[in-house]
Amino acid sequence: MRIQTIPAALAAAALLVVAGCGSHDDTAESDGEGTATKAAGQAASGDFGDLKDVCGPGDAKSASAQGVTADSIKLGVFSDVGFTKKSEFVDAAKVFTSWCNAAGGINGRKLEATTRDSKLMEVRQRMLEACKEDFALVGGGAAFDALGVKDRLTCLLPDFPAQVSQIQNQGSDLQVDATGGSSYDRYAGYYEWLIKEAYPESADAVGTIAGDAAVSKVINARAEESLKAAGAKITYNDLYPAQGVSDWTPYAQSIKSKGVKGLVFLGDFGSLSKLEQVLTSIDYKLDWIDANNNAYGPAFSQLAGKSLDFQNNLADLSGVHPLEKAADNPATEQVVDLFKKYAPEAQVTLPAVRGFASWLLFAKSAASCGDNLTRTCAYEAARKESAWTGGGLLAPVDLTEEDAPLNCFNIEKATSKGWEPADFEPNQGAYRCDAPVYKFKGDYGKPLTLADVGKTMSDVK
Repeated sequence: MRIQTIPAALAAAALLVVAGCGSHDDTAESDGEGTATKAAGQAASGDFGDLKDVCGPGDAKSASAQGVTADSIKLGVFSDVGFTKKSEFVDAAKVFTSWCNAAGGINGRKLEATTRDSKLMEVRQRMLEACKEDFALVGGGAAFDALGVKDRLTCLLPDFPAQVSQIQNQGSDLQVDATGGSSYDRYAGYYEWLIKEAYPESADAVGTIAGDAAVSKVINARAEESLKAAGAKITYNDLYPAQGVSDWTPYAQSIKSKGVKGLVFLGDFGSLSKLEQVLTSIDYKLDWIDANNNAYGPAFSQLAGKSLDFQNNLADLSGVHPLEKAADNPATEQVVDLFKKYAPEAQVTLPAVRGFASWLLFAKSAASCGDNLTRTCAYEAARKESAWTGGGLLAPVDLTEEDAPLNCFNIEKATSKGWEPADFEPNQGAYRCDAPVYKFKGDYGKPLTLADVGKTMSDVK
């Protein structure tokens, strides 16, 4: 996956944004029988999960804001699809808008989703286009999203993202994000479980390795701070060339020589699979490896193969119901059914589920505004959600605060046959909702505000 116009380190960085950013995930299976009929019935009702009348007909008559007419709402979907070739956010937008429009739209207004393909380094260009046309951004994300946040705030464009990546965008104003506040570590519960409960003997020998790119270095620094706060001693810290490694033997030998027991890997799962194959070939087994949720999906299992039966790979989904257990959760199963109906060739992935949940948040908020749909109304309505679950797709998240920690987490284990829930003692359905609160102390930058561009909420119409 290469393009010639940017440095290799920047190209690889698209795969290194691991905070809340998955790559491929298991396509959940359902019984298949009657799927099209059931999906059609759901579409006709406009209900999703435990949310009633998310979409439906109405008598909207006004052109109440940019991108809003009596008949339609124009929305932008950011994606690096032109570079990554991963269409997860685009697929989620297609499925949701098809379903919602079939049910009648938002108070009768049909949704029009425009893909804003940022192609990794064209974030600002796409943002300027969105500023001229879109009512809001919904269900998307870009690896280098900091490049567009100043322009988004300047043009007062609300954002309901599926994924946020860089510090300047995480928790920025006019954004409603269900993945946790920017000041807090969303993996605090996961790290404490690793270090204090599941593998306490690993605490004195934890290592981290990350791709050598600016974005992953920041993520790595925050991970190390949080691990130390949980009681870990960092005995190994390394970077690998972001353009890739031809021979992982020196890294594996270094991990072995330092007696690393727990390893946090911040990079693409293809590189991790190669490292693990070498570790397994030299007969060195760690207590655990944090593969991060980029690896959550069938591709990692296929690449890593039998080494997954030797090494103990784990990942925190941060409160998204596991896809391989879709049959146990009506909302997740409904997403699977709707994908089969409206995008049968697409794979249901972790980012796609997050994208779908963001569309639900926007739709519910916009519907509450009635005919007078404005940016202020939609944004403030979303901010009133104190226990948002996306109809049951997610563990409850409080959206009333712009910067709040996640309370719930859920941990998955990789095997050569696929992913499965780890034994992490969930206490609320599929989740464990007693995560400790850890607020970062290091200076990693801060999210941009309306004040940074000379604006206030009173300017938002």
